[in-house]
Amino acid sequence: MNSFPIYNVYDFQLAAKQKIPQDLYEYLASGTDDEQTLAENRAAMKQWYLRPRVLRPVSNICTRSNLFNQHLNVPFFVSPAGVQCLCDPDGECATARACGTFGTIFGHSQHATKSIEEVAQQAPDTNKWYQLYILKDRAMTRSLIRRAVQAGYKGIFLTVDSPRFGYREADARNGFNALPEPFRLANYPVSFIDTYNRQQHDAWDQNSEALFDTSITWDIIPWIKDQCSTMTSSSSSCPPLPVIVKGIHTAEDAILAVQSGADGIMVSNHGGRQLDGALAAMDILPEVVSAVGGLVPILVDGGFQRGTDILKALALGATAVGIGKPVFFALSVGGQEAVEKLFQMLTGELEAAMALCGCASVQEITPRLVTRHPSGGPLVHYQRSKL
Repeated sequence: MNSFPIYNVYDFQLAAKQKIPQDLYEYLASGTDDEQTLAENRAAMKQWYLRPRVLRPVSNICTRSNLFNQHLNVPFFVSPAGVQCLCDPDGECATARACGTFGTIFGHSQHATKSIEEVAQQAPDTNKWYQLYILKDRAMTRSLIRRAVQAGYKGIFLTVDSPRFGYREADARNGFNALPEPFRLANYPVSFIDTYNRQQHDAWDQNSEALFDTSITWDIIPWIKDQCSTMTSSSSSCPPLPVIVKGIHTAEDAILAVQSGADGIMVSNHGGRQLDGALAAMDILPEVVSAVGGLVPILVDGGFQRGTDILKALALGATAVGIGKPVFFALSVGGQEAVEKLFQMLTGELEAAMALCGCASVQEITPRLVTRHPSGGPLVHYQRSKL
């Protein structure tokens, strides 16, 4: 990390590009198809403008927040994303420990390269949430939930935007169609390798589609809540895990999620890696917040790389913001230390932006803090991600 100057979140990506193999870099950096949604996730941040208030006491800036009575020192967290050992030997364990240092949530992917139990052992003080895909093997799905509960995880991210994986053209061009040895998806039995590494598709992620149940409907939410409730009922000190539905794009689905029993909503387009041409996460957020009407917390991820990005999302109604791709690049550059530096940068930028906007605490951030440009904003052209 010391060999490349790091002054902002973008620098981690530039440094990672110089350090890691091209096929891995493009696996991490790319999106699907024309990468329109990937690019617009970033461009959308620039379409919202801040309305700073002045002459307000900001001597002590407090970034603490609360989610389901779980205290967060910062209003951002690590979105669940798998195969982090491709970037650093400690992978998900390193990221989880960094989250513990900063007092925020680590989202543990079902497709992680460190198991549920290993992360729990290596980061015992971290607030860990488990990300769930629904498998065709319902007994295996139930087992994964049970393992997360027994390992002390505090919540479930149910990912709903992946009945199939989008076409990752960069992976196909680079022949990235299987996890390289010795890596494997640590939460699955060894026998699953024959499915997710079978190289039937040109891009690796698409091979794991064969594991997923593509027939699920909204009744899967009460089923998951029943599993969590049953597994935690034996311990009065372990309340049922909240279930956040991750991958909501519309007001209609947000309402259905709440009606089906979801404890929270996560606005996400999978970092531009699923349906290309979908709206940017920041442009989806206002309609979802309006539709839900404060009934449940709203989280969001997709393209957040600045403290001002986080501030804008909070003003639009998000409770907390997920960070994805930058974590991979930081891991690639310097492991846990670099991830902590990433968090430190985002925290510093957020604190400065809050002070300049006259907000001493997260609770003082309101919708009046953001606006669209009076002229409609600048015209932004997107371009492909091969930096």
